[in-house]
Amino acid sequence: MKVINARLRGMDGLYSLNVHQGKFSSIEAQSGIIPASPESKATQLIDAQQNLVCPPFVEPHIHLDAVLTAGEPNWNMSGTLFEGIERWSERKPLLTPEDIERRVLKVLELLISHGVQYIRTHVDVTDPSLTALKTIAQIKRKVAHKIHLQIVAFPQEGILSFPNGKQLMKQAIDEGADVIGGIPHFEFTREYGVESMHWVVDLAKQHNLLVDVHCDETDDGSSRFLEVLATAALETEMKDKVTASHTTAMHSYNNAYCSKLFRLLKMSGINFVSCPTESIHLQGRFDTFPKRRGVTRVKELTEAGMNVCMAEDSIQDPWYTLGNGKLLRVLDAGLHICHMMGYQQLSTALDLITVNGAKTLQVITEYGIEIGKPANFIILEGSSDLDVIQKQGEVLWSVREGAILIERKPAQLIQRTTFSDVFEP
Repeated sequence: MKVINARLRGMDGLYSLNVHQGKFSSIEAQSGIIPASPESKATQLIDAQQNLVCPPFVEPHIHLDAVLTAGEPNWNMSGTLFEGIERWSERKPLLTPEDIERRVLKVLELLISHGVQYIRTHVDVTDPSLTALKTIAQIKRKVAHKIHLQIVAFPQEGILSFPNGKQLMKQAIDEGADVIGGIPHFEFTREYGVESMHWVVDLAKQHNLLVDVHCDETDDGSSRFLEVLATAALETEMKDKVTASHTTAMHSYNNAYCSKLFRLLKMSGINFVSCPTESIHLQGRFDTFPKRRGVTRVKELTEAGMNVCMAEDSIQDPWYTLGNGKLLRVLDAGLHICHMMGYQQLSTALDLITVNGAKTLQVITEYGIEIGKPANFIILEGSSDLDVIQKQGEVLWSVREGAILIERKPAQLIQRTTFSDVFEP
């Protein structure tokens, strides 16, 4: 395979990329535009047409077990996080392997069509049968040639606050979980929440797994489990193997406390995932006016040198009725919400849905447009990060290890109204 007339992130000019045996074999600067005619019939040629070639999108936080269940059996009428949990508890007994597989495969196809090749999914394990986790573990093996899928053992209703919660978490590891999750702010007491954080990190280290916690997903400014999680990551030397998702309470922390907290967070080396479209929908529900945005401090964390990525979180489930698998939509909203519209921020914004997510999933050694690495890439409408975000265009190609997953032709305007005739003398 050969890709010609490609733009690369942060680089001027056009480039050609050669792929051999599923890996990038060369990346060469072009002196000009190359006509789209194959050098030989044996070479598969992709003409990027001066569009941006970049690593695939990474979806670092989604709940595949709950996708496409909005309104089943009841709608979340208040729009709150906690009613979403109640509605999900009504849907959970209706889960079957067939139901889960049908919905998950449909959404995986949707995500792949929008350039996603790496996914971390949280799967609820507060289900004594572990139906969803077992089913998604089987799906993971079946789709491995098309997508990298990590499974988080996620205790939606708590670890210490749910009957047999610890044992279910351990059983989830045996069934194929890659990551240990938690939800300390939903535990019955602060003491339970603190204990759960130490238990989660210790369990992950014991089994050489990663950690990804739903941490302080609340407007309560006194919810401060992030400091507990970061300290545990630091003391156990788990560091960047640990991720704090949401951390929306940080939006309500006072600046003096955040100044102290950021010192610890930098030392800990943990990752952060923000789900801006869902957080701005779920948070601030107890406010009248002014209403809080309820999104973590993405701009400030990034400027402090910490690794932050963005995710969609939900696709049409009890917490979020919308969602279409387009991470560019999430990024666009997040940049607005987080006041990250400066030129420098926009010119590197794709990091938030690409390389930063790869760091979070700990797949960075195989990720990127570099000679010798797997030829996993997408081609986006636009010539740069800024141009892609401005256009909000489509993913034109998605290629995995030299095999084409999707190909899409950009929309073409058939008829055009112009005003040139109005101004003619």
